[in-house]
Parts: sequence; structure tokens; C-alpha cells
Amino acid sequence: MHATVRRYEGVDVKGTDELKRKINETLIPKLSKLPGFSSYYVIESDNGVFTSVGLFGTSAEADESSRVAADWVREEKLELTLPNAPKITGGKVFAHKMTNGTISA
Repeated sequence: MHATVRRYEGVDVKGTDELKRKINETLIPKLSKLPGFSSYYVIESDNGVFTSVGLFGTSAEADESSRVAADWVREEKLELTLPNAPKITGGKVFAHKMTNGTISA
């Protein structure tokens, strides 16, 4: 399993409601159709920072999710809400544990 973490700083707080809606309505469906998709999480910090964590089967599949996310920002015209390119970290997951519960927004 491979993870991709994208940290978006300087998020325009005036656009966060629209951003959250679009993430749920259009980005997550796109990502979930990618080969190797396992799960996707978005964390909102109080200081204009959004962080996403995507889990995929291979490194290449995780890398593809970053390309899809970048294209999505342009397609949804979110450049003003997300003015800075994300800081991307990725790698092989070597430890994890999941419960049988479901996480939803």
C-alpha cells in the first residue's frame, strides 16, 4: 500500500464551503475510480491548511492521484481558493491498522 499526502496552505477561508462540497461531489468520485484506490481523507486545520491523505495499491497509482487532483483544481476553477501548489509527500505504508467502522463526513 502507498500513501500520498498533499498539504495545501493559504486556503482562502471564504471558499472553504464550496471547496468541501466539490471535494465530496466531484473529486472523491474521480479518485475512487482510479486503479488501486483504497481510501481518501481530507483534514481541515484552523489556519487555512487542508491536508489530504490517499491510499493506493502502488506508488504509480498514488502518483496518478496527484495528477488527477491537480487537474481537478483547474477544472473546478479553484485556483483562488487553493492559490498555492500543495506540498506532496508519498511513500510505502509499512504499518497500519483499521477498525471495522466507517468514517464519513
